[in-house]
Amino acid sequence: MKICVLVKEVPDAAVQKRIDPTTGRMDRSGEKNLNPYDTHAIEAAMQLKESGALPVEEIVAVTMGPESAVRALHKAVSLGADRSIHLSDAALAGSDVAATGYALAQTLKRESPDLVLLGQQSDDGECYTVGAVVADHLGMPSLTQVIKLEVEGAATLTAERQAEYGYDTVRIELPAVISVGDAINEPRYPSLKAIMGAKKKPLESLTTADAGIDPDKVGGDHSAAHWVSAKEPPQKAAGQIIEDEDTAQTVERIVAWLDERKLI
Repeated sequence: MKICVLVKEVPDAAVQKRIDPTTGRMDRSGEKNLNPYDTHAIEAAMQLKESGALPVEEIVAVTMGPESAVRALHKAVSLGADRSIHLSDAALAGSDVAATGYALAQTLKRESPDLVLLGQQSDDGECYTVGAVVADHLGMPSLTQVIKLEVEGAATLTAERQAEYGYDTVRIELPAVISVGDAINEPRYPSLKAIMGAKKKPLESLTTADAGIDPDKVGGDHSAAHWVSAKEPPQKAAGQIIEDEDTAQTVERIVAWLDERKLI
């Protein structure tokens, strides 16, 4: 059995995210890292493999991105993936969610995975729909927001997923595509040995031609969604600071402020 985990390189959490007005795309010139939500997907794959409940032979990390995305794959391998695949081609730049999902699905078809895992969202675009798009192209059932996974049989999983009204418990037959939430587990820290050995693990680089991707279905020019403009949110008015020189007087001022706005 093979598990493929979709991962993504995103701007580091400490980097202020902004749109490049010349391209309409996110500025990715700063420090980058592996999408933190995808670390939960890797951990879920590792737990399924280590439990022995499923006969998992290998875990494959798959990403679509520029040359720098190799570092995200190295991180994924250090967390437990056995090998990785890097889909990288200038023709893919600017792809929207639909085009990205199609390209990733074409890449996954070469692997014929029994299970595809990914984080519920990316830390940059925060889009929750890539898993569903991939599943549609692969003709597999899809689950999102999964916070618990249990093996029920040789090809059956029981999943608990977050919903607007509470939690759903769903039984799903493999092969399937599952997006996991960050509440599903606590990702492990890679060992020094794993970090040092990550670059020695097999890494396959693919172009759109290698993956059988139609170039007329990917890239900014062939995407249905196009960036039009962006603007900074309006500045908030400065708040009022009340110094506590006289506690009684301070309380009176706070109560008066709340009463004036009919908040009490």
